[in-house]
Amino acid sequence: MVEFLKQLMPNVINLFPDLVKAFNDTIAMVTIAGFIAALLGVPIGVILTVTRENNLMENKLLNSVLGKVVNTFRSLPFVILLTAIIPITRFLVGTTIGLKGAVVPLIFASTPFVARQIESALLEVDKGVIEAAKSMGSSPFQIIYRVLLVEALPGIIYALTITTVSLIGFSAVAGTVGGGGLGDFAIRYGYQYFRTDVMVVTTIILLLIVNVVQTVGDYLLKRLSH
Repeated sequence: MVEFLKQLMPNVINLFPDLVKAFNDTIAMVTIAGFIAALLGVPIGVILTVTRENNLMENKLLNSVLGKVVNTFRSLPFVILLTAIIPITRFLVGTTIGLKGAVVPLIFASTPFVARQIESALLEVDKGVIEAAKSMGSSPFQIIYRVLLVEALPGIIYALTITTVSLIGFSAVAGTVGGGGLGDFAIRYGYQYFRTDVMVVTTIILLLIVNVVQTVGDYLLKRLSH
């Protein structure tokens, strides 16, 4: 079996320790960036929802300013964002390369995405349920965490699944500029040396990761939907 694999993909076998490290780096950067983006993006999405006109805590100025900031970061292509915030990345983590250097731009890219997805999920909540909570004397904050977030949980899970899948793609892009992970591995050891087996195996691994994330997300969505 080993001899067969050596003949089929000799470069992958020789670089296997580097491939494992790249895999671990990709998992780490997606997990860290996704977790922090969720921590930041969910509250921002809630604020964007409740400060809308005729909503629980209407505040047109806050909604407009926050919405413009979110739209600005969302509209920037990730490659441009990656380079545009280099001073911020260096200030926060002391480097712009490797795992640390990739996590910061991944957070900046995914947080606005999470916020808009959460806003969209919250807006789908039946207004009648909110009115019922109001009629029972619930405060705006009680309605947010007892009604909005609970009723929108399937949509929130769906949003976080999409974000994680997008982060996997972003992490591969970050690898093209020294961000580490599978993207960096594919470019450095595969593309630059015309090693087809390295490119193919790396692509298959990325596809498998995406499918596992999507499958888990779909399972949770199915369990939470009612």
